[in-house]
Amino acid sequence: MAMVGRPRGVDDAVILRATTQVMGQVGPAGLTLAAVAREVGLVPATLVQRFGSKHGLLLALADQAEKDMSELVERARRSHDSALGALAALMVQSMAAMSTPESYANHLAFLCMDLGDPQLYERARAIHRTQQRTIAHLLTEAVDTGELRTDSNPAALARTVQAVIAGSGLNWALEREGGLEQRLRQELAAVLAPHLPPRTPPDMEES
Repeated sequence: MAMVGRPRGVDDAVILRATTQVMGQVGPAGLTLAAVAREVGLVPATLVQRFGSKHGLLLALADQAEKDMSELVERARRSHDSALGALAALMVQSMAAMSTPESYANHLAFLCMDLGDPQLYERARAIHRTQQRTIAHLLTEAVDTGELRTDSNPAALARTVQAVIAGSGLNWALEREGGLEQRLRQELAAVLAPHLPPRTPPDMEES
């Protein structure tokens, strides 16, 4: 009878979520396999066996982040009747790990590190493009359903929305006024306002 392999104990997805949490707490300098192992109750050697190194762990996290984007979209779309409502939810959920200015700063530091690492950069760019396509798709749906004006350009507007996501987070981290979710929703509403169809005055609706 063949021997059954030893159970993995802690799923990779749990380890990767813990990695995201530790990244927000300690930044690039403090992220070690030992720190992540402590977060999930494992020994560092287990992470070495699974990911090879800290760099391997970061590559696995980046690969998972691109896959998670599709799941975030599906979750947002299921919970909102409108495409614009789903877009707002997607923006908020994609920034959920950055709930404090300090965690935002730490995650931003990792992005800066990604830009200088060819392997991480390719994955960061893939995530960026996936997010852009997703936003454009939701904006196209909003045009088709009448949430946005028919002369709106979803592709161009998607790039603007991406800039709003990044810029809103940075401004919020610098100004430290209110919460990030509130800031994201306010800025999204502002950038979409010129593209909303004109509302019929109440007296005309009754006629």
